[in-house]
Amino acid sequence: MVGKNLFAMAVEGVVFFIITVLIQYKFFIKPSSVSKLTKLGPLGEEDEDVARERQKIVHGLGHGDILELRQLTKVFKRKQKPAVDRLCVGIPPGEGFGLLGVNGAGKTTTFKMLTGDTVVTSGEAFLAGKSILREIDEVHQNMGYCPQFDAINELLTGREHLELYAVLRGVPEHQVCHVAEWGIRKLGLIKYADKAAGSYSGGNMRKLSTAMSLIGAPPVVFLDEPTTGMDPKARRALWNCILSVIKEGRSVVLTSHSMEECEALCTRMAIMVNGRFRCLGSVQHLKNRFGDGYTIILRVTGHDPDLVPVMKFIESELRGSTLKERHRNMLQYQLPSSLTSLAHIFSVLADNKDTLHIEDYSVTQTTLDQVFVNFAKDQSDDYHSKDNAVRHKDVSVHVPALNTGAAEGHDHTLTESVM
Repeated sequence: MVGKNLFAMAVEGVVFFIITVLIQYKFFIKPSSVSKLTKLGPLGEEDEDVARERQKIVHGLGHGDILELRQLTKVFKRKQKPAVDRLCVGIPPGEGFGLLGVNGAGKTTTFKMLTGDTVVTSGEAFLAGKSILREIDEVHQNMGYCPQFDAINELLTGREHLELYAVLRGVPEHQVCHVAEWGIRKLGLIKYADKAAGSYSGGNMRKLSTAMSLIGAPPVVFLDEPTTGMDPKARRALWNCILSVIKEGRSVVLTSHSMEECEALCTRMAIMVNGRFRCLGSVQHLKNRFGDGYTIILRVTGHDPDLVPVMKFIESELRGSTLKERHRNMLQYQLPSSLTSLAHIFSVLADNKDTLHIEDYSVTQTTLDQVFVNFAKDQSDDYHSKDNAVRHKDVSVHVPALNTGAAEGHDHTLTESVM
């Protein structure tokens, strides 16, 4: 009775192992079936920074970039529009690059193509000079990946996870335990290292996934929303860990809904809408180009002060300013950054604060949250509506969730107070 069952299990093991290997090497996927999906419209007008980056990549001028995306595109069979539409960008070593966008913008799909989880419809990408289409095995040796949903075995402990990944990475046997201990201390998992991963909280699972992506010191690390579910202390500790990786000369590409996180970690970022880059550049560059300028808040001394002299002064000295709010002793103005400099604003207010009886004032620049929301309004739900209609008539149309991390974002405010 037992013998034939054991024999059947042995046969099944061999058969399913062979099938798994064939799936891994994409034996069942025909390249011709992929090429038929490439039906893209004209590229259309795009932002000058995005166009400049595209021209650099298309003409092969991205020398020294560790990661290079060339017209990377993904079109799903039942979708009306491409999920990722001809992305071009080059990322040099030692850069923190952020991908921002609402749910459905194409961030995770981009990661899946770069890691080989999803077949590329058209275009190409190179990591450390290796093609993701022809040399994916060599690409895997040079990357670390923390997916959006944790790939964790609930029965293994955190230490066992890291030791397993160290062995898979080719770490010498006598160093495996040392490397695992390094990952545990690096991500602050000392208290939970020998507990089953199934008992971990969501934040600790993200820590473990991030630690696994860093094993083997890969030159490029992809982090898909790494701080989801973390408390502020753990989030800050992870930020410090990511910054230390960047300072070592390795590149980190991350997605996030937290604007504060991107400002802390990213030297450059791109906002994705409907699978395409809408803007590209440093945090300050995006604020200067797409922000609403400066917000000036003035408070005048006195119980019921006369605000007319202050209003006339602001309108004459800071031309182009617009009065947004007026209360008993407070005035709020909006001033485009293109009309004046921050130094001029502070100089004018500091020289005349006593004359105008200004108690205190503040000058605030547009936050990254506001820039992000302005672009996010254009996100379409076409990716989901057609698919849902095919699967089930009663399924409601999915509207991409917008989580701009407003609770976490902070204004960068320059304030001078007169006591």
